[in-house]
Amino acid sequence: MSISLNLQKREKTSRSLIKLLLLAGAWYFLYWVNDKFWDRLLFKVIGFDPISKGGESIRFFMYDSAKITLLLVGITFAVTYVRSFMTIERTRAFLGGKRQGVGNVMAASAGIVTPFCSCSAVPVFIGFLTSGIPIGITLSFLIASPLINEIAVGLLFTMFGFKIAAVYLASGLLIAITAGMVLGKLKVERWVEPFVYAKSTSVQAGFASPHYSVQDRTRLGIEEAISIFKKIWPYLFAGIAVGALIHGWAPTEFFARYAGSNNPFAVLIAVLIGIPLYSNAAGVMPIVQALYDKGLPMGTLLAFMMAVVALSLPEMILLRRVLRTKLLATYVGIVATGIIFVGYLFNAIL
Repeated sequence: MSISLNLQKREKTSRSLIKLLLLAGAWYFLYWVNDKFWDRLLFKVIGFDPISKGGESIRFFMYDSAKITLLLVGITFAVTYVRSFMTIERTRAFLGGKRQGVGNVMAASAGIVTPFCSCSAVPVFIGFLTSGIPIGITLSFLIASPLINEIAVGLLFTMFGFKIAAVYLASGLLIAITAGMVLGKLKVERWVEPFVYAKSTSVQAGFASPHYSVQDRTRLGIEEAISIFKKIWPYLFAGIAVGALIHGWAPTEFFARYAGSNNPFAVLIAVLIGIPLYSNAAGVMPIVQALYDKGLPMGTLLAFMMAVVALSLPEMILLRRVLRTKLLATYVGIVATGIIFVGYLFNAIL
């Protein structure tokens, strides 16, 4: 009898694993075909001009809406699936149990190897908090993940050499670690939206269990992904719409005129201009290259790039869903101050 039950359990597990693999395959296919689908639909079928400002903005909105939705759902599912194996005690032992400084260093370092854009890092932020990781350590990860991931460092190394890539990596780590430590010391947990910690309570009450089956974990992941998407989608699409408008219409010459080497406020202006823009490191790199070729100082360009990938307006719109205004303003102020300091410092030494 027990042998028969074990066989049935194994067959059920095998079927669930196959379904999970098919689900992952479908997600990967949609993510892979997204770029090609919108190019063909918008430019070949409908007939938009791919080099026009309007065509570029529409393509940006459609492509990124699909891409970030897929990332949001996929990352939420993955985080929830993994979290179902983890008790609150294990998570705290790994990060939450570390001293403030050590935890911030570990979280910021983990951000280097996580290819999350600023918007898709939001479900990870929720997942960290609901697993009991302190908010200061969580914010170090949230800053580092889009700012200094391996794509950004690799592109900088390829385009500008080892020195610039190393400077960017070191300064990004410094900003993420310091900002997270400062925010942690300020005890900003009270400025997080209540629904985030309501989820934390349910997790601690029994979300994680070693007895869940593959089917149970898959169901939990799907339910959590749908729940997060329902709460965030208005902010998601509003943020992408703002980014698309700016992406298609912001002139490169404007940056060169107001952020050149003769302007003592160049770094500050570059950061203020960069914040409304919306892109990941790969997307902003062509702009950085064009501005560098026009003579803009490297410190100003690094500050601009950091502002785009770490403090974009769409990210702030998304973060407003989980952070109250006081915390969001404090977060932006501390990170922006660090970026501006780095910009002026490296203008002086590079």
